[in-house]
Amino acid sequence: MTPDHNDLWFLPLGGTGEIGMNLNLYGHGGQWLMVDCGVTFPRPGRIAADGTIHHRGEPPVQMADPAFITDRRDQLAGLIITHAHEDHVGAVPYLWPLLQCPLYTSRFTAEILRRKLAEFDLLHRVPIIVVETGERRPIGPFDVQWLALTHSIPDPNALMIRTPLGNIFHSGDWKLDDQPLVGHGYSRKTFTDLAEEGVAAMVCDSTNATVAGHSVSEAALHDGLLAAINGAEGRVVVTCFGSNIARLHTLAMIARETGRYMGLLGRSLINMSGAAKAAGLWESADQLISASHLGYLPRHEVLAVATGSQGEPRTALRRLANGSHPDFELESGDTVIFSARAIPGNEEAIDALIGRLRTMGVTVITAEEAALPIHASGHPAREELEAMYQWVRPDVAIPVHGEAEHMEAHACIARACGVPRSLVGRNGDLFMIRPVPGIRRQVVETGRLGWEKQELVPVF
Repeated sequence: MTPDHNDLWFLPLGGTGEIGMNLNLYGHGGQWLMVDCGVTFPRPGRIAADGTIHHRGEPPVQMADPAFITDRRDQLAGLIITHAHEDHVGAVPYLWPLLQCPLYTSRFTAEILRRKLAEFDLLHRVPIIVVETGERRPIGPFDVQWLALTHSIPDPNALMIRTPLGNIFHSGDWKLDDQPLVGHGYSRKTFTDLAEEGVAAMVCDSTNATVAGHSVSEAALHDGLLAAINGAEGRVVVTCFGSNIARLHTLAMIARETGRYMGLLGRSLINMSGAAKAAGLWESADQLISASHLGYLPRHEVLAVATGSQGEPRTALRRLANGSHPDFELESGDTVIFSARAIPGNEEAIDALIGRLRTMGVTVITAEEAALPIHASGHPAREELEAMYQWVRPDVAIPVHGEAEHMEAHACIARACGVPRSLVGRNGDLFMIRPVPGIRRQVVETGRLGWEKQELVPVF
């Protein structure tokens, strides 16, 4: 199955009908362009996009099976990574040896990627081409432009993919944050200009399509986090997603304001902060101390930021709750702040972790319980989706990055905004944008690979 010069296709192998392990293909003129290559972390009992139920004992890291495109590797023009979240970049070290193509991404994402590739002894084999926001590059028969949007990680990019048959706007993960604190912002004019040029299809994030209103800005969290930390008597541990450099900046500012010393607990936090420094995205005033020093400080002077907001095993917060962390032990009167919300499917693990902490006499503050906002989603709620459709005015809406409920809600929003047609499908469906918009269901067999005992194995 090869697209000719009359075809413009979108083919998701992962991330459509589910949240995680994004892997998208665009086809035109005999070639394919891949956008994102991510992983997922299975949760026992959770139903996958194809109806399969995850079970215990599966490989802990899984990704979309790329067999369709690896069988056509000579047709793969390149791979674009839109941002550095695991569900968009995490599968590259596992799958690149099967793909063998150039990789295009932004400066911060490239820093994260280099660290991942070094672990697999691939650092000097993978051709990484760093692009700037606003830049246009030809990749095979596609003319691709990187567009500034905001998300919960520095330097995310949307894409305008231009072809002689029509243009596709690929949003990546995004929100409309007027004060993102770190990295580039966004401009309304960027997207209204796309409408003037003409957009055949908009392939867009559906994660929060069921959420009313507008997402909270990162800048709006300072007061809530300050109040929670200022009111604490003992040590404070804040758990959040390690990729949120803006949240780390806010916490570093609060550490200065409250006379506490801030240290990072967890490999992903340390890697992310290192990448931010290398990419010039870390404020020089935001000084960190070694986590090994935290145990020697008076309790009221400690502010630790820890991995483990989703209750994952072997993370820093779980080790603190079990009394097995090497740097210090939590005591009655300490405070743990969850500056994150539960990813669906993780509620049981998080509740068990919170229960364990409270049994220890630790005060726990969650985003749901806090009087002021202490967490902001990185995805667009309904008002943001409505704004983007009014700006871009595509001929066709293609909801992705969501489960069926999210994508159907997204399609309803698009129709209410005057988009003539919405195409809702799932992994393995072929979305035909040109010559005639439509879907051919389950044209490609999809599945998952897992990383187990240093090799890729089929999961289902």
